Amino acid sequence: MSAKLGEILVRENLVTPQQLREALDYQRTSGGRLGSNLVKLGIISDDVITAVLSRQYGVPSINLDLFHIEEDVIKLISQEVALKYMVLPVSRNGSTLTLAMADPTNVFAMDDIKFMTGFNVEPVIASEASIQMSVGKYYGGSSQIDIFDAAIAFETEKAAAALKNGKNGKNGQAKNGTKSAAAAKGTNISADDIDVSLGNFDFEVHEGEDFEVVQENDEIDLATLARESEGAPVVRLVNVLMVDSLKRGASDIHVEPYEKDFRIRFRIDGVLYDVMHPPMKIRDPLISRLKIMAKLDISEKRLPQDGRIKIKVKIDDRSRELDFRVSTLPTLFGEKVVLRLLDKEKLMLDMSKLGFEPESLEKFQKAIANPYGMVLVTGQTGSSKTNTLYSALQSLNTPETNIMTAEDPVEFNLQGINQVQMKEQIGLNFAAALRSFLRQDPNIVLVGEIRDFETAEIAIKAALTGHLVLSTLHTNDAPSTVSRLVNMGIEPFLVATSVNIIQAQRLIRRVCADCKEEASFTPEALVEVGFSPEEAATLKMYKGRGCDTCLNTGYKGRVGLYETMEVTDDLRELIIIGASSIELRKKAVEDGMITLRGSGLAKLRQGITTVEEVVKETVL
Repeated sequence: MSAKLGEILVRENLVTPQQLREALDYQRTSGGRLGSNLVKLGIISDDVITAVLSRQYGVPSINLDLFHIEEDVIKLISQEVALKYMVLPVSRNGSTLTLAMADPTNVFAMDDIKFMTGFNVEPVIASEASIQMSVGKYYGGSSQIDIFDAAIAFETEKAAAALKNGKNGKNGQAKNGTKSAAAAKGTNISADDIDVSLGNFDFEVHEGEDFEVVQENDEIDLATLARESEGAPVVRLVNVLMVDSLKRGASDIHVEPYEKDFRIRFRIDGVLYDVMHPPMKIRDPLISRLKIMAKLDISEKRLPQDGRIKIKVKIDDRSRELDFRVSTLPTLFGEKVVLRLLDKEKLMLDMSKLGFEPESLEKFQKAIANPYGMVLVTGQTGSSKTNTLYSALQSLNTPETNIMTAEDPVEFNLQGINQVQMKEQIGLNFAAALRSFLRQDPNIVLVGEIRDFETAEIAIKAALTGHLVLSTLHTNDAPSTVSRLVNMGIEPFLVATSVNIIQAQRLIRRVCADCKEEASFTPEALVEVGFSPEEAATLKMYKGRGCDTCLNTGYKGRVGLYETMEVTDDLRELIIIGASSIELRKKAVEDGMITLRGSGLAKLRQGITTVEEVVKETVL
């Protein structure tokens, strides 16, 4: 924000390059935002900064002196929160709260206030001075405001004196004065305990410090990096990210460094959303903090690493343990980190609730009830294949059954099941684990993924010698899985005799139940999707209008689409003679297979999802 604002001010001849340099020098020693530092130094007025920020971010600016704010609106936010974030509630219209902000990019403030009030936040820009005066006016004044005034006056006086003496604000006392002002007004990071802003999530976070402005340095020694990663602002930001991901129902956190940007995104219901763009200065400390928590080597930045973070949260007076699976990947401008949230309470082990059509569920349950053979679940990454397999194992998990799994990684611990974590670096891969499993007297074997010929060959031999084998593959649909196995080098007759069932699946978003409304589609459009003309003429489609429950997306939660291809005798004959995927699909549909698109149409008939979601994830 600072560099961009400075460029705009110089380009519009509002400040000179020399004045900008003086303000940046002062900022490096004293912290704070560039705009407020320019005002403190007497270089520019608050009104000019407000007007420039309004143009820069496309957010309207207001003059609080011209507004009378109702008492019931003021009561929506406490005085402490208003001072902490330098904000003021202006008006409320329905479920939208107009919020005057000194910094409209402060996503923490907007998220916290939205969470505390239950209203959508519509930001407008006002100067810090006018917000501070209005807080005193509407909340009746307090010693906090006096302290803030004194800190600003003291800081401004010292800054001017420092410039006059040619010190450019570098004296030792200036830093302490700015810190007092920063503590009073708050910054992008919550100054109070996270419990205040994020409900019952029980994280201990220290109070007070802002992000420090540090010099760019391509070579940071490990001791310095480790020390910075343990600093309060970095620890606080990491905790906020984890808590906020839980609050929003995210499945993944993406931490992505670029040349001139540092981006953090959440994947919510399968879609990535921009959450924040932290300062570039904290990129390395933040990534190092995550690697330390995951017990990874912070000195190794050239190779990918995988780890795990376990945290405890307190929700509704009940402690819960949550796992984050951590993966780092070296990119052009630093290490990208992805955290996958593994919440065991969200693991759906009741197969009847996964979204199966009754016919498909009956076929799948029949296949896993066989004493031997292979059950394959296919689909893209994140299509809930693991959930389906865990559900199958849970239904088969009895004291009389020896179940062994080879997984990379082990996502959830299941009681009564022998789970083995793969470790490629020491030679423990799927093939090696499978060979050992066959000497452990198993009844049921789960192989996390068939990636190569060796693993596929051993899995098929196990299926042919009296074991039930469950595994996954990455293919587009059920029929093409046969071609994939053959292309790996498996003989068609082995595929035909070993495989009991192949199930392809996808996840699509559910329409939010709280803002669900009827959507208008022409019968012709519904026919193109796959409905018959007769059905299209009478069907009702639905969509989500957008509300607080679904974060204004119109969707909340996901449901599975399933294409379950039972390998019948007719299909076995086609596989043995080398039939194509198209021929296999045609025969399977004749035998009653519901395709992925057919499963999507069934969800549309039930009003569970939208036409857009079905079209996005399936083909006719």
